[in-house]
Amino acid sequence: MFRYEATPDDRQRVREIVASTGFFNPEEIDVAEELVEERLAEGPDSGYHFVFADQDRQTTGYTCYGPIAGTTGSYDLFWIAVDANVQRQGLGKVLLAESERLIRHAGGTRIYIETSNRGHYASTRAFYERNGYALEAVLKDFYAPGDDKAIYVKAVG
Repeated sequence: MFRYEATPDDRQRVREIVASTGFFNPEEIDVAEELVEERLAEGPDSGYHFVFADQDRQTTGYTCYGPIAGTTGSYDLFWIAVDANVQRQGLGKVLLAESERLIRHAGGTRIYIETSNRGHYASTRAFYERNGYALEAVLKDFYAPGDDKAIYVKAVG
């Protein structure tokens, strides 16, 4: 079910998955694809690590995470996305748990997740909280006026 190496086909599939959620703007969707491209070009040196969930020969969700430069044991979870057609079936929770396991195995002790604090993202924030993440900080007007950045953290090591 899990796959850890990106393939060229993942560029388009990641784009489709992220777009299907309805949460991300075109620039953010481009960034999701660019991280796959960086991993393909640079391998592990890119600092981007992936967990892909494949079901019936189709990628249905993924995470992207990596160590935070200049820290000891701190990691960012850059992306977690599940195709809209298979959401609410527990795949996000399984992907998150697998990413946490891999981060712990790599020596990670804390995972940071950033998301919008707008009402549209309430379900996203609730998902993180249900999975043991605590709101660490809110940066006012970070993304745009009235769109704060919420930073969540979980100790895993």
